[in-house]
Amino acid sequence: MAAAGEANGSANREAGKLPVRRVVLYKNGVGYFEHLGRVRGSQDVHVDFTSAQLNDVLKSLTVLDLSGGKITGVDYNSEAPLARRLATLRLALGENPSMADFLGALRGARLEVRGGSGTAVTGKLLSVEQKSRVKDNGTTEWTEISLVSDSGEVRTAEVTPSTSVRIAEKDLQVEVGRYLGLIASSRDQDLRRMTISTAGTGERNLYVSYISEVPIWKTTYRIVLPSKAEKRPLLQGWAIVDNTIGEDWNDVEVSLVAGAPHSFIQQLSQPYYGRRPVVPLPESVQLTPQTHAAALEPSAHLMAGGVPGGVMGGVLGGVAGGVGMGSGSARGLMAPMVAPGPPTAPMPEEEAVEEAREESEPVAEGNALGDLFEYKLKEHVTIRKNQSALVPILQTDIAAERVSLWSELLGVARPLRALWVNNASSLTLDGGSFSVLDSNTFAGEGLVEAIKPGERRLLSYATDLGLLVDTKQDSGRERVTRVRIYRGTLTTTSEEREKKTYIVRNEDTTPRTLVIEHPARPEWKLAEDGPKPEEKASGLYRFRLSVEPKKTERLVVNEAKPLYTQYAVNGVTDDQIELFLRQKSINSDIAKALRGIVAQKNVVADFDEKIRAQQKLIDQIFGDQGRLRENMKALKGSAEEKTLLQRYTKQLDEEETELDTLRKGK
Repeated sequence: MAAAGEANGSANREAGKLPVRRVVLYKNGVGYFEHLGRVRGSQDVHVDFTSAQLNDVLKSLTVLDLSGGKITGVDYNSEAPLARRLATLRLALGENPSMADFLGALRGARLEVRGGSGTAVTGKLLSVEQKSRVKDNGTTEWTEISLVSDSGEVRTAEVTPSTSVRIAEKDLQVEVGRYLGLIASSRDQDLRRMTISTAGTGERNLYVSYISEVPIWKTTYRIVLPSKAEKRPLLQGWAIVDNTIGEDWNDVEVSLVAGAPHSFIQQLSQPYYGRRPVVPLPESVQLTPQTHAAALEPSAHLMAGGVPGGVMGGVLGGVAGGVGMGSGSARGLMAPMVAPGPPTAPMPEEEAVEEAREESEPVAEGNALGDLFEYKLKEHVTIRKNQSALVPILQTDIAAERVSLWSELLGVARPLRALWVNNASSLTLDGGSFSVLDSNTFAGEGLVEAIKPGERRLLSYATDLGLLVDTKQDSGRERVTRVRIYRGTLTTTSEEREKKTYIVRNEDTTPRTLVIEHPARPEWKLAEDGPKPEEKASGLYRFRLSVEPKKTERLVVNEAKPLYTQYAVNGVTDDQIELFLRQKSINSDIAKALRGIVAQKNVVADFDEKIRAQQKLIDQIFGDQGRLRENMKALKGSAEEKTLLQRYTKQLDEEETELDTLRKGK
């Protein structure tokens, strides 16, 4: 049977594919994509995505008709289960219907049935029956349909391979087309097709942009060391790019941005349903009068539902547009790659390799984007869906010095072979791995963080087996170096000193330049008369030491940490003054002044002692006078009592005289 192709007829306009034209990849796992193509009239175009992309696309999609047309709508296949989507159709069909099932779902529809003889029967479908007939050679089965014509006549027809059945109702044709579209979309569970509907006249340019989750692009470098000392090393950079979106990149403009603008995921493609109460219908109609009971509890509240959060969209603007504040061109990589020759081909001479280096043409351009940096490829790139590629982004000469690097934190006696690289270009070198080629031979590899223009960085790549490093450390507390007297406080300054000796032996036949990393500790300072560091990094000093072949050299680093002790001036003793003199922390004039202070302090102490003694006597006299006055109150006037009263009066007079004397002495 052949079903009419009108299911996708005039109701659905011919849809074309809108190709990718520009891709910008970021280090935070986000890509910015631009599609550009031509549309004619009121044409639909589609863009394929994966399910992982759809949430980002929905919150960032921008669609523009660049020639005055209009965007009438954007549709995409839902993420709901297929059975639930099929349930929304008028056709009661499952995922795998037979021909009888399909025809049975069309009962009541107007059909045109044409047999092998060419005779057509038109009417509404009444029934679909499976018939069978038993013959000598077995059972034969066929499908028979019944139609009711406009005149009320019931006609039957067998459905054979030569029978054609046409759906005569336009809306049902559209419904069949929707059904087939849903079935087709289920074949690739991860593919989401977005259809963009346009309206206009003539040919027009259509622009679409969005962001999407993509794998983080990776950077890897090669450093080629020249055999001649007067030549500079070559730095070659590559980017590893993965295309995991729903379609191929054909002849696409690619930019790689070393930066991480903020981005997030919001589940906008997932359908959300609100919960509503279920109210049953009455089982029967009651005609008798009804009474209604009063409410004892409030009714249940409806539970709110919907999509959490809002929808964000828009074009990335200047960052994604690739318009930089400044630019610098890298010495680019190469012409198209050529397949390797046969195994018997001779290896190239080193001169030929260096000549090829000098003849290479730039293929990438570096642009500063505020805090970000962009590598914009001059040639377009083609990467098929679910494939990856190694894309050249950089080739330039660099200023680099061959050194060995040793740090006690490594825990080994052998230093590392390293390059002291100075990024004198205007390019930012993104972080990644690197490998080193020396004399056309692999020499080692390592990792590098991002290097800004003008920045200097050490890159280690191998162990230096020709050098051996050992250390020796001495420490001690030095004498008082300074005494300061200010506002009654005497402050002494002494030093805690450490001396660390690095002993380096060069067993190789070539000279070495060793960079020693020495820890920079808080409050410790390098001795002014000692070696000066080549540079200071976070938490460490770097010293340079040259070692000739078969020689041993030493680097001595002296450090001092100040120690402060404070005394009250009036608490200094003669013993402490003698100690300061022996240590030569003070001279004789200061010692004489301090001894004068001590002598005055002793005089004051003597006076204080006398005052305390006199006060004690005064307190005793006051006590005696109180006792005498109490005794005098008890006398009654007899001869004996009068004599005793005179005695007490005389004693009080004497004590008053003594008090006057003591007060004057104070």
